[in-house]
Amino acid sequence: MNPDKRLKNFIPEWNNSRTVFDFAVKEKRLTEIEQIIGKNDFWDNPDNAKSVLKERTLLSDKLESFQKLYKEIEDSEVLLNLGMEEADEETLAEASQQIETIGSRVHQFSLSLMLDGDDDTNNAIVSINAGAGGTEAQDWAEMLFRMYARWVERKGFVSEIIDFQPGDEAGIKSVTFTANGKYAHGYLKTEKGIHRLVRISPFNASGKRHTSFAAVFVYPELDNEIVIDIEEKDLRIDVFRASGAGGQHVNKTSSAVRITHLPTNIVVQCQQEKSQHRNKDLAMKVLRARLYEREKQKQEEKLQEINDTKSDIAWGNQIRSYVLHPYQMAKDHRINLEIGNVNSVLDGGIDPFIEGVLLSKKS
Repeated sequence: MNPDKRLKNFIPEWNNSRTVFDFAVKEKRLTEIEQIIGKNDFWDNPDNAKSVLKERTLLSDKLESFQKLYKEIEDSEVLLNLGMEEADEETLAEASQQIETIGSRVHQFSLSLMLDGDDDTNNAIVSINAGAGGTEAQDWAEMLFRMYARWVERKGFVSEIIDFQPGDEAGIKSVTFTANGKYAHGYLKTEKGIHRLVRISPFNASGKRHTSFAAVFVYPELDNEIVIDIEEKDLRIDVFRASGAGGQHVNKTSSAVRITHLPTNIVVQCQQEKSQHRNKDLAMKVLRARLYEREKQKQEEKLQEINDTKSDIAWGNQIRSYVLHPYQMAKDHRINLEIGNVNSVLDGGIDPFIEGVLLSKKS
């Protein structure tokens, strides 16, 4: 593809990005923030001050990226026109390389504009629950857990398991883990929903095709700027012996913790750490995140709360299907994106789906 066509190919995405970004509005907001910071009483409310400073950093970074990209596109156009006027192959090759690099960066800039939610920069807490179907569904839940673990590794994020419930014969009943990295929640929130697997059952001697379901729930890990008041009287805290892997100490002492929030009936537990105190801290972190997400959804007047879908992990509600037989295909039903190499997807290659869902917000 010649450099002129490459330039034309990403100009529409660049124009869309400019429309979504609205440079003048963002610049005006940054000016307002600078005036707020300059007031004598700015630090009288430290929590609010941190929030304002966080917004300034995000706005400054995006404005700087926008201005830099704009300048690079102008320079590339000048170089391209010069090469075409003089029929200089070397100059055209240089312009082609520049345009290819800029095109990739415009795509990433467009993606970053979609990560503008209040909690998008936060770490994520991810919970995977097997649907009905016993061993088949539990094996599928473990496959999903591996998929996300590989994705987290590819992103350079850090993961920590909070709770792990092994399956009766194979796989897992449920697992909760954190994904720690910039925009982890912004990316992974697109994975919330029902995931469906179609394959020849490895647990059935007759080799029949089987459909399994698992549910993925994603919550933002809260930072210290967000305060969720939880009263002790509203909690029932149970301790018990941990099960599964973890060593002799974990299994012989009552180090595992289960917390029930009585007003909402939300239950969280953690048994991965040897210390009961540490398990309680991790369980409380998950509880705070779930209560925050619950209240946020109420404010947004959503019809269903996060836990409503747990009772219907079945056909017709899936956001994505992974078909291993009779053909190979992973399809996201929200954006009608299909990928034939389903094994690559199950190995953590879910970025096309994540980016597709995020960029679909433009429309």
